[in-house]
Amino acid sequence: MTDRPIRVLFVCTGNSARSVMAEALLRRHGGGAFEVHSAGTEPKGINPLTLRVLDEAGIDASWARSKSVTGFLGQPFDYVITVCDQARQSCPVFPGVHETLHWGYEDPAEAEGTEDQRLAVFRRVFIQLGERIQQFVPLALRTGTLSGT
Repeated sequence: MTDRPIRVLFVCTGNSARSVMAEALLRRHGGGAFEVHSAGTEPKGINPLTLRVLDEAGIDASWARSKSVTGFLGQPFDYVITVCDQARQSCPVFPGVHETLHWGYEDPAEAEGTEDQRLAVFRRVFIQLGERIQQFVPLALRTGTLSGT
């Protein structure tokens, strides 16, 4: 492993929920070993329920901004990870990508019902992402690749 952090970009359509949660979780669990960003193919702003779930988990999200994936074009990443099927179809190619992964999750921003019902979907996706991130971190640190996922 080199002295530089492992660069990761999480991409979803709106950069309002899944990719932001994934970024926050990798920042927490990966620490300084990772330089992590998130972006959307059609950024819509951070969903307030995303911020609420992060706050409930004790994660400071003051850094969170909804960004366009075009702002990262031309930058090398070790991993570009799409977290929704739509973004997987429209994600641009990044130079120097060591591995492109797809982790498909339901879009909590599309959840319907009461605020409590919608919040439950955000929490579920957050937990699922957290489990995946906890598996990803040691593998990325050990091998630098996650072939086969």
